[in-house]
Amino acid sequence: MRFLRAGSGAAFRRLLVPTDGSARSRAAETRALALARELGARITGLFVIASGVPTAFSGAKLYTGAKASRRIRAAARDEAAAALGELERRARTAGVPCRSLRRTAREPWRAILRAARSERCGLIVMGSHGRGAVKSALLGSQTLKVLAHSRIPVLVCR
Repeated sequence: MRFLRAGSGAAFRRLLVPTDGSARSRAAETRALALARELGARITGLFVIASGVPTAFSGAKLYTGAKASRRIRAAARDEAAAALGELERRARTAGVPCRSLRRTAREPWRAILRAARSERCGLIVMGSHGRGAVKSALLGSQTLKVLAHSRIPVLVCR
């Protein structure tokens, strides 16, 4: 699979790949790994744990006790470790250098942009969950927000 002409990918030596472990994220990872392999680039996997986000369980007072809060944080860390571990495994298999970052942020899209800047990435490769316009308006699309605010090119995979 040829993405770019030889020599045209100099700006794309570092790719940021935000992931949540979903099928859409894995599809974006596959594209990012193929692109990185072709360009001789490295990737940085990023898992952002959303903090302070109300959930369906908020009304059930799930956050009332410190013990429950610790369990929720531990579950989020486990999910991040699983998703990033899988990306690292796939990168090793593809022969692509990979490092992983885990961040916690109230607004995940901002953490994605901060990570892309701090890691000096030339391209962000991310999945889109393909929600309809109404759901995107209600839920807020992290991909849409990254696209709207990024000065770094973004490749959205569906």
